This record gives sequence, C-alpha cells and structure tokens, in this order.
Amino acid sequence: MTLNQISVFVENKTGELQLLTDTLAKNNINMRALSLAETSDFGIVRIIVNDLDAATAALREADFVLTVTKVLGVAIPDEPGGLNRVLNVLSESSINVEYMYAFLGGKDTAHAYMICHVQDPAAAVAALAQKGIACISQNDLTAL
Repeated sequence: MTLNQISVFVENKTGELQLLTDTLAKNNINMRALSLAETSDFGIVRIIVNDLDAATAALREADFVLTVTKVLGVAIPDEPGGLNRVLNVLSESSINVEYMYAFLGGKDTAHAYMICHVQDPAAAVAALAQKGIACISQNDLTAL
C-alpha cells in the first residue's frame, strides 16, 4: 500500500513556491501534505494531493519539472512515542528511512501521519503490519 508523491523542482527565488500553489489552486487541487527542502539555487517541493492526474497535468502545463514517487503513508497514534514505535519497527527490519515528513489527520484526531520514502515499500508495509501499524492508501488520505 503506497501513496503517490509529486516532487517538483523549483528555483529558490521569491515567488516560485507561490506560482506552484497558484497553479494547484486554480485547478482545484487540494494539497494533503507538503515538504520543502532547499539548496542555494533550487528547492524540491514534495506534495501529496487529492488528484494526482490533474495535479501532474496542471504542473507540467505550467512548465514545472516534476517526478512521481511511491511513498508510504503510516498512521501513527498521536501520542508521545508514536513515531518512535514506527521507527523501531523499521530499524529492527533493517529498513532505512531516506526522508520523511508528517501531518495531522484532519478529522482523525487520534492519529498523525508520516509520509516516508524507503527502498523497499513492500517490506516496510509487511513489517509494520506485523506489529499492528497501519499504512494508508491514496483513497484513505483523500478521505482525511
């Protein structure tokens, strides 16, 4: 069970991020999660959206350079140690988290959600499931 993440490359200058969000807003696309990492010249905006096809089409039409990557969405109890429990399971299974970002669950106040990129998503999903930790689908995310 994976999610589709859009990674958009943006120039690190005033207004570039706003152009990206403007493109999504004009196309009625809702961002469910977002992360921004930067260097001195460029940034990578990682987003999870409610409509992947519409978002990628709109961004490409606006001349943004992007890729789509499979990532995991993990439901974490919104309590002290919740994330630590997930990371322990992944570490014990020799699964490296390459990057991650989190968001709260909207209507679901009992959980926070972690978006993470790992080399072997299927192994991560299986290891987490064995410990009773749920991963979410694209449909689950849209419903939050």
